[in-house]
Amino acid sequence: MTASLRLDPWTLRPRAGAAVGLPQLTIERLPLRMIEPAPAPRGARRTRIWELSSHLHCSIVGTCLSTVELCQLVAKCKLSEGGSDHDLHCQGVLLAGLRDGRAKLLHKALDRRHRAAIARFDAAGTVDEVRALWRQAVQQGEIPGGYWAALTHPATTDALVREVFGEVHMLSHLVGAANRADIRRLSELEAENARLKQKLARQQDHLRDAITARDQRIRGLSELLAHRIAEQPAETTADDEALAPLVASLERRLRGEAGRRAALEERLATANEALQRERRETETLRRREQALGKELQALEAELLAPERETGTPAASLDGLSLLYVGGRTDRVGHLRAASERLGVCFQHHDGGVDDRSGLLGGLVSRADLVMFPVDCVSHEAVTLVKRLCRQMGKRYVPLRSTGIGSFAAALASLSESSPRPR
Repeated sequence: MTASLRLDPWTLRPRAGAAVGLPQLTIERLPLRMIEPAPAPRGARRTRIWELSSHLHCSIVGTCLSTVELCQLVAKCKLSEGGSDHDLHCQGVLLAGLRDGRAKLLHKALDRRHRAAIARFDAAGTVDEVRALWRQAVQQGEIPGGYWAALTHPATTDALVREVFGEVHMLSHLVGAANRADIRRLSELEAENARLKQKLARQQDHLRDAITARDQRIRGLSELLAHRIAEQPAETTADDEALAPLVASLERRLRGEAGRRAALEERLATANEALQRERRETETLRRREQALGKELQALEAELLAPERETGTPAASLDGLSLLYVGGRTDRVGHLRAASERLGVCFQHHDGGVDDRSGLLGGLVSRADLVMFPVDCVSHEAVTLVKRLCRQMGKRYVPLRSTGIGSFAAALASLSESSPRPR
């Protein structure tokens, strides 16, 4: 029996312990076909996961299944459990390439999770229609279900598989690059803040030493002057005349020292102001980084969220009435779709541009929660919304921006909190 070659699904190279001398698989040697030919004409049958190229299994498992579902599936198939999330992902990729009942369990789990997307794609009869449904899924942020449905559709060709795979691959790079840029910027600011603190500490030590030496010198000169005055009799005119230049010199030096002290105190005050300003900017960037992190987590959860059946939304948000004031009209549809997937009743008021402001009071009275983006709403609308919410005992949530990430993060926060706001 010929030994099989076990490949690492990330590097496409033989794993440790593989037979020595077997050829390594590189990117330059990708198969010409991304869908293996079936033993018989498939007709209207959807492609099975083991009939797809093994180069697609990694992206399918990572994009279309959650960690919890994959862990349950690995345990059900009696594979080795434990280890890191990466080890669990590798087990799922290996399952996808098996041509037995375990691969069928994986295929059924993907069909069950994305049944709604598969039903939408079943209406397509040609490759162009499948491509159009894929474009629509990308615009609506329903990439996991659209990806699985497009890859397994009977009308999908090798060219469309490569196109869809390339878009999902590059999307993962874009999300990771954005997060890494924010983390790198925060690290640079923290390092710069540490350098400024050290510089300010050195300046403060230098100023303190200079002030201490100056005070000691002034005290010594004052004691010397007092001692000379006490030793000389008051009626000695010659001595008084000799002492007068010394007194004048000491007074000039005292005035000079006082001026230098004032300049040093001004420099110290300026340095303290700069330090406080840097601290405020660092804190602002830290809060922004935290907000961006929450928005990124919410977007990833939205991309990887399982397709919900009708009537089974999140219990904490089911039936919640949400009023969204302001924002951009071209994004209202996406916000409404994201809300309805969680069972939220979405209402919109543009803040007085097209709708009459008199309608706002009635909409607030019927809503459980009011949201508005602070970067795209009028001051008059914000003032009116806050006053109405305080009068009616309603909760309002200002959003950082009109982006879908801010809205998704706010919904995720509401979904985690209990009980539902009223």
